[in-house]
Amino acid sequence: MRRNYIFRKQKKLTINGTKAFIDFDIELFKEAIGIFDEKIHKLSETAEELFGILGMRNLSAFVGELFVVSLAKASKGLLIKNPHQDGYPDLLIMTDEGKKHFESLVKNMQDKKPFSGFATGGIEVKATCGSVPTPAVLSKKGLRRPDMGDQRATFLTGYDWKAHHRETNNLVGIVWDFFDGVPTIVGLFFGSTLKETDWGKIVQPKEGGGRTTSVSIMTREGIKKMYDGWVAVLDDQRYIDFFNKFNGGSNSIDRA
Repeated sequence: MRRNYIFRKQKKLTINGTKAFIDFDIELFKEAIGIFDEKIHKLSETAEELFGILGMRNLSAFVGELFVVSLAKASKGLLIKNPHQDGYPDLLIMTDEGKKHFESLVKNMQDKKPFSGFATGGIEVKATCGSVPTPAVLSKKGLRRPDMGDQRATFLTGYDWKAHHRETNNLVGIVWDFFDGVPTIVGLFFGSTLKETDWGKIVQPKEGGGRTTSVSIMTREGIKKMYDGWVAVLDDQRYIDFFNKFNGGSNSIDRA
């Protein structure tokens, strides 16, 4: 089912490249959301248990990765997926400079280092389903915490994005929720002016703490920058009100 979105009226998004600013047509992101929506619904129809198997954390990462390939497809070669799973940025910009640099690495594609980070830059993508109160808090109100597949719209208390380093910029930030059990993008934001101070101190995993990795959580100042650069929001007043309220309402998202 194709859902309706409110898109920012400006025609271009500006990427802060390594040597110059690069403009992207916002239509690219419109098409990418459509491709993502089509892919995620096909997956839900052919692999009913997939989302539950992944679990919320892995599913959120999967949503981000699926949007990466959707944006790459929509760009028709202007963006390509980073060939290394742990490389960054997630999408490499194939400007003349980017192509030349990429071609210089073709014979050594197994080496991760040149793709972490890629010298001529690109776009990072992060996804989150936001925060909801704990089961204990909701139980006091006679409510049940939303589970896998449950819509979270009326429970959301906040959101942020996480990265493994504090240099992340040119970021597409996704907020998603379940609709009829299917992950759906409810907010798409972009920031090309993020600085190290927009990311919190890197938290190292505790000894014996399992397979968690070091992580930096975006600060409220960084989230505000992303909100100011909103690209698209699902045409649903619950999410519009939530994003505006959480960010203090300046540069408000609306249908005008």
